[in-house]
Amino acid sequence: MEHLVYCDAKAKVLEKILNGTKTMIIRGAAGRKLPHGRVFEGETLYFIENNGNGLINAKATVKSVFNSEKMTEDESKAVVAENQNKLNLTDTQIKRWAGKKILCLIEIKDVETIETLKLNRQSNMDDWITVEKITSILEGSSEKYHSTRLND
Repeated sequence: MEHLVYCDAKAKVLEKILNGTKTMIIRGAAGRKLPHGRVFEGETLYFIENNGNGLINAKATVKSVFNSEKMTEDESKAVVAENQNKLNLTDTQIKRWAGKKILCLIEIKDVETIETLKLNRQSNMDDWITVEKITSILEGSSEKYHSTRLND
């Protein structure tokens, strides 16, 4: 599978990924939601900033994945703190993710810029999109995106 990952433009997430100061992506929630349990070592992540331009300019390979079980707030905060050297989160991002009951941490490798791809944005798309092939959600594709949401 391939994944499209939205990056926080304000926190310069994509910039940090490209310059090597961020080597891990985090997602979390009160319950299981994408990408928890749906991203695996060796898969490809494509990155897009959440600035509305729809341009995909970088990709990386998944090095490792940690999917938590339900945690206490203190356990969750500890996991974030232990991985902060790879996550490189801003204070605002730490407040957002630390304390979530379920966390998914994805370590990345082989980051590279790519020839720009243009997303065909559809209304039912989340901040993490899992597809068989990235080409299925690009402009010019005749395929319709179908969400693969998890049930809590």
